[in-house]
Amino acid sequence: MTDELDSLEETTPISFPIRPPSLVAVQELAYWREPKKSGLVFGGSLLVLFALATCSAISVVSYVLLAVLCVTITFRVYKSVIQAVQKSDEGHPFKKLMDRDITISPQKFRRHMDYALTHINRGLVEARRLILVEDVVDSLKLAGVMWLLTYIGAVFNGITILILADMLFFSTPLLYEKNKAIIDRYITLARSRLETKLTKLHDKLPGAVKRSKAE
Repeated sequence: MTDELDSLEETTPISFPIRPPSLVAVQELAYWREPKKSGLVFGGSLLVLFALATCSAISVVSYVLLAVLCVTITFRVYKSVIQAVQKSDEGHPFKKLMDRDITISPQKFRRHMDYALTHINRGLVEARRLILVEDVVDSLKLAGVMWLLTYIGAVFNGITILILADMLFFSTPLLYEKNKAIIDRYITLARSRLETKLTKLHDKLPGAVKRSKAE
């Protein structure tokens, strides 16, 4: 296992040039570049999450598909009746959607897999570094985060955290964009204080720990 992780660390590049178009689309949604689309996605995601909070996942999926089928079948029958009355030949009302290519090409699939694999490899190497305590301070940071998460997990369940994350995803980027200068100033101040405390903590570490880190 160690040899495999070593090979991953050696083959994983420092930066990854590929930026999937889907990532750009997600950023446009988060920054509300198209308010109607962002509002629709935000409202739909909240509705699904609130439904999951009260019903099982199978029930939610079934109700959503049932609602979609009710709309599409009703519209299909309505258009068929209109065409029969007017004696027109407009064809299938969803023909444009049916003719649209929704298949995933091998090139696109490989591009997304390469992008995901790069981050997975990087995450494995970073997890090994933190868990095996290559740097005591960084491992203590991880321990502190995990300790805080135990309190968060005791107060909120998974669905509640997802609902809060959804709200933050659609509100924080826009708020940051409008108040970038003020937020950056406070972030820089907090980061400098944190780095100062971590430096003092590192200076108090035993010499053996420092030497192991240097090695």
